[in-house]
Amino acid sequence: MSLTEVTNSNTAKRKGISNQPTEEHLVALKTLAENIFQPIRDHFGSPIWVSSGYRSAALNKAIGGAKKSQHCKGEALDLDMDGKGSPTNAEIFYYIKDNLPFDQLIWEFGSDKSPDWVHVSYSVSEKQRGQILKAKRNSAGKTYYETYN
Repeated sequence: MSLTEVTNSNTAKRKGISNQPTEEHLVALKTLAENIFQPIRDHFGSPIWVSSGYRSAALNKAIGGAKKSQHCKGEALDLDMDGKGSPTNAEIFYYIKDNLPFDQLIWEFGSDKSPDWVHVSYSVSEKQRGQILKAKRNSAGKTYYETYN
């Protein structure tokens, strides 16, 4: 996982927002790469596409991200293989769920067969919660989360 992969943001470029991580964030990103990203890449033997990685506070605010987003700490990735071939988003989700330590794993929208993308986090300062959620939208379009079964 390269720094460019996890800091690239069209929104940041378009709005002139800095998205450069601090040394503390770099440590978290390295830990995330070692415990989550590289094991996924090694297991599937193929490139894995990061749709969102590190977000500066300003970028997170600009995109309407959660105020306490682990993306802002360098502890979270959104992975999206739609249109990229194998593995699928569902295969990535199940591999993480069944094989890796994680703080939070979210099946982001999509269908019962495949999420639109996979959110995964790894905490550098806390015990991994192993929390698994499914993101949904209500009739008003507001996002809510259910425990994944």
